[in-house]
Amino acid sequence: MTHQLTNQPINSVILIDDEASIREAVQQWLQLSGFQVQLYRRAEDCLQNLDPDFPGVVLSDVRMPGLDGLGLLQRLQALDRDLPVILLTGHGDVPMAVDAMRQGAYDFLEKPFSPETLLSSLKRALEKRQLVLENRRLHQQADHKQQLETRLLGFSRGLETLRRQVLELAQMPVNVLIRGETGSGKELVARCLHDFGPRAGQPFVALNCAAIPEGLFENELFGHESGAFTGAQGKRIGKIEHADGGTLFLDEIESMPLAQQVKLLRVLQEQRLERLGSNQSIAVDLRVIAATKPDLLEEARAGRFREDLAYRLNVAELRLPPLRERREDIPLLFEHFAHNAAARLGRKVQPLSGSELSQLLSQPWLGNVRELANAAERHVLGLDSPGAASDSAAQSLAEQLEAFEAQCLRGALARHRGEIKAVLAELQLPRRTLNEKMQRHGLARGEFFADDK
Repeated sequence: MTHQLTNQPINSVILIDDEASIREAVQQWLQLSGFQVQLYRRAEDCLQNLDPDFPGVVLSDVRMPGLDGLGLLQRLQALDRDLPVILLTGHGDVPMAVDAMRQGAYDFLEKPFSPETLLSSLKRALEKRQLVLENRRLHQQADHKQQLETRLLGFSRGLETLRRQVLELAQMPVNVLIRGETGSGKELVARCLHDFGPRAGQPFVALNCAAIPEGLFENELFGHESGAFTGAQGKRIGKIEHADGGTLFLDEIESMPLAQQVKLLRVLQEQRLERLGSNQSIAVDLRVIAATKPDLLEEARAGRFREDLAYRLNVAELRLPPLRERREDIPLLFEHFAHNAAARLGRKVQPLSGSELSQLLSQPWLGNVRELANAAERHVLGLDSPGAASDSAAQSLAEQLEAFEAQCLRGALARHRGEIKAVLAELQLPRRTLNEKMQRHGLARGEFFADDK
């Protein structure tokens, strides 16, 4: 599971001590100073409940029944070598504590210690923990950005914006509505929202609302108990319950019957459901990502969709640009799909001719990325020329050349990560000409992550 790291101020402390009087006194000191405190009598209980990337410090007595402070230190270091552990020692345990610091303990305090001494050590440890977690968070963001670039392909400004929005929304515990035309990649975006968020590793359950007969919809969503209706032999878990802990993706949500919209709204409001044939309420924890082609609010005004459900689903909205709005991405996407098809079919990819590339750039691509993938597979199979099936919305030669030029410029900038000198050398352009072309196509070198030298 991917653990999401916080960039909020850190003030959490875990205290482990088998003496109740010490636990209560230290807890009072720390809470009066603004700390959040978790108390444990045994080290084993702490290990059982410790979250990965715990945003705080562990305070532990050395001598305790069961697993002692030194054993706990070893176990914590195996989980996270950068987690600060401060040991609380009796007078005779000081040599032992010094040795523990050589093994990785952050500090030790000899009992009895003053509140000021404790707070001073804690503040230093928490500052260190803040820096460690912030560094991890930045590395995680960079890794996610790099991974997302290989899944949502494209150089266009629309794709750059979409990737940034996906990374931001992936971290947020809100429902998301994805709007896009048929074949524009709505399920892929939904999976990215899941995979780069805190529910990664938990179930991702997809349901196409347009593919389910109305009479079966409730059973598909909510499941049933044995004997709930004729032919219901055995219990069945519905899609909502199966998504517990993870993400429920509802594609073509506008096709959901009105009767089921009411029940889905209740689940979203109460985070509970009932299977068919049962009176027992079951708690569910899930994030809902819905996808639609039409505007749900317009559907609601026309009486085809519940307005209250539309607002509940559309806490945040992502718009997927159609392929015709990002034509500079077409060559890259076509090459990607062609190589995948060639590997799957055991064929070689034949390079595109100039006329074939022109056809790719001139088509309306009403089926969007899905249609382009089919065209790439036909090309690999040698069935026809890319995009030759449709020319109803062909662009003028000037428009085709403009789109191709923008794609070439963006590709060079991306390859050289904004290094202008390298781009000039590759494209063999004067600096003034490159500047004019970048301005005309709305390209900014700052999008490509390097400083101009």
